[in-house]
Amino acid sequence: MDIESIRGYCLLKKSTTEGLPFGDSTLVFKVAEKIFAATNLNDCPLRITLKCNPEKAIELRERYQSIIPGYHSNKKHWNTVEINGEIPKEMLFKLIDHSYHLVVDKLSKKTKEQYSLIF
Repeated sequence: MDIESIRGYCLLKKSTTEGLPFGDSTLVFKVAEKIFAATNLNDCPLRITLKCNPEKAIELRERYQSIIPGYHSNKKHWNTVEINGEIPKEMLFKLIDHSYHLVVDKLSKKTKEQYSLIF
């Protein structure tokens, strides 16, 4: 799994934008101006930080060595996933989906309407 695959998948999400708000090496994906994924382009192996339900976050950390508390983020609500082959591509995509939906679910009705995020 490489950054282009992850980037392409994230950008398929409705109303997603990307940017480098923290410098040239930190690529961030947002929906309605709220971050749902971030990665440092210089990390080797690549890592991605994703929002996660607190209970699920703990369960994933206990089950996979590649999933740790979120780097530079609220460790209760964010996980960092090391892309080293332990986590299958399909599961990584489900974790991205989960992060995206957690962010969208917290948006106001007005914001959801503004960004056409009413599903």
